[in-house]
Amino acid sequence: MADIIIAESVDLEPVARLKPRYTVHYDPELWRKREELEGLIGEALAIVVRNACKVDARLIAKAPKMRVIGRHGVGLDNVDVAACKARGIEVCPAIGANSVAVAEYAVAAALMLLRGKGYFGTSRLLAGEWPRDELSIGHEAEEKVFGLIGLGSIGEITACKARGLGMRPIAYSPSLPADHPVWQTVERVSLPDLLARADVISVHCPLNEKTRGLIGQDAFAAMKPGAVLINTARGGIVDEAALAEALKSGRLGGAALDVLDTEPIKEATCALFAGAPNLLLTPHIAGSTVESSRRVCAVTVDNVLRVLDRPPSPPGI
Repeated sequence: MADIIIAESVDLEPVARLKPRYTVHYDPELWRKREELEGLIGEALAIVVRNACKVDARLIAKAPKMRVIGRHGVGLDNVDVAACKARGIEVCPAIGANSVAVAEYAVAAALMLLRGKGYFGTSRLLAGEWPRDELSIGHEAEEKVFGLIGLGSIGEITACKARGLGMRPIAYSPSLPADHPVWQTVERVSLPDLLARADVISVHCPLNEKTRGLIGQDAFAAMKPGAVLINTARGGIVDEAALAEALKSGRLGGAALDVLDTEPIKEATCALFAGAPNLLLTPHIAGSTVESSRRVCAVTVDNVLRVLDRPPSPPGI
């Protein structure tokens, strides 16, 4: 049995720092093998997961020695934080380690989508067409309004990069105090104001009861005609059926989804988006680059070592 279980794929170079003091079981497909995972977890002091492995109350109950969960990433919707807190298990996300990668993805997607069909004609050219007039009616980023829903570490970097392109960042982030320094460079607005004004809407908020379905039929109706949507946060924030309709009707100029309500993608989702124009779909990779993966894993390893190297608290403390 191992002291530390790594249940999803990670950069192995930082993991080497764990091995001199702790036994490590690394299986990037372990998250798919629930019965095996439950059999291994009983002696583990720590587990490292990304976003696919479900660390729920049942798994936690089978891990009496567990002291820390290293989240190789930021979101915690796959971890039962309340159950961990009740057991005194520390949950450690790698906050900020992949912010640049996500921000670059969002801005790159915005540039592509603002050009309309411009980047979506490869198959037609390879078929011998030359639709130059049709594909050359996109828009520049300069002076466009870049709306951010959520202005945490990722949102702030995204706003900075958008501003560097000559765009005007505005943001709706109700949890951020009005006197926060970021509001000196990003205009603070309400959600209705953002939806009405933004040429690009980029989602950077967590998924919770308040944000589930936040971008739905009413939100799409309130957006500027031809606006583009980018979601690198969590799939449940965007109503996928409403998005598909907004794209197919021409109400929305385009969309980039790095996250889906159900992952991996299901047949029903494929059917829903079939024929939707100007749609970019990627498999939850916005925060995954060679550089960010190394940083995220290094931070995760640091978090796990910090907790395990600390003397455990006495029972009841």
